[in-house]
Amino acid sequence: MASSPLRSKSFYHARSVSLPSTLHPLIPHFNEHLRLSGLENMYDRLDDLLLLPHTQQSFAQQRHEKWVEVVIEKYLRLLDVCATVKDVSSQTKQDLQGLLSILRRRREGDDFSGYLNSRKKAKKVIQKSLKDLKSIKTNHAVVALEKSRELLDSLNEVEAATIGVFESLLSYVSGTKAESRFSSVSKLMPRKSVASKDEETKSNVFDKFDAALHSLNNLKMSKSDNTMHVENAQHELGKMESSIQDIEEGLECLFRRLIKTRVIFLNILNH
Repeated sequence: MASSPLRSKSFYHARSVSLPSTLHPLIPHFNEHLRLSGLENMYDRLDDLLLLPHTQQSFAQQRHEKWVEVVIEKYLRLLDVCATVKDVSSQTKQDLQGLLSILRRRREGDDFSGYLNSRKKAKKVIQKSLKDLKSIKTNHAVVALEKSRELLDSLNEVEAATIGVFESLLSYVSGTKAESRFSSVSKLMPRKSVASKDEETKSNVFDKFDAALHSLNNLKMSKSDNTMHVENAQHELGKMESSIQDIEEGLECLFRRLIKTRVIFLNILNH
């Protein structure tokens, strides 16, 4: 992670501006949206909040305060975590496509160990990201001035919701078997993809991929005729590809939203 822009740049000292101590009318709407909508819509509301003159004045006045630095740093780290889970999902899709290509050729001596190793590496990366999220979650001992406390509370709520979804995503992509994981992941997917997927709530497409990999690797060592098993695996992998593609597209949209929010933060600080 690059050093915080608050450390690398000297900012002018803003003139004192009297800010209203009452809750801004947008904030209750923002908090309601946080409860009812997914992350992408939630970040739309966050951007609206950040673009308010009231909010920008708060940041300008207190840009040297610890809470501002901590908030910006946390959101940059969340962007890194989103990039990680997006990359892992993309790599899994590439591995699945490579595996399908091997099965279509059906040549003797095909080796699946490279794909097994790729998934092992991905799971190590995921464990590191989960530790990073835990670190972000525990580093919240910052205090804002009274007039900015409501703003900080709203930012902390978005952060907590984002961490919760990312924890579910990382566990899901690592292949963790948990029905509750799918509800968070499904919010990133097109509605048509989850309209009738009751079975998906009881399984995990990444866990299925891991199981298929191990099954194919075991079949490779068997001397019996495994044509039917290979055809079944090919059929199942074909269905998995569509699901992983949906998740990848949802992650890409979320990643772009986080970048947009990051740009707004940095523009406020550099204004």
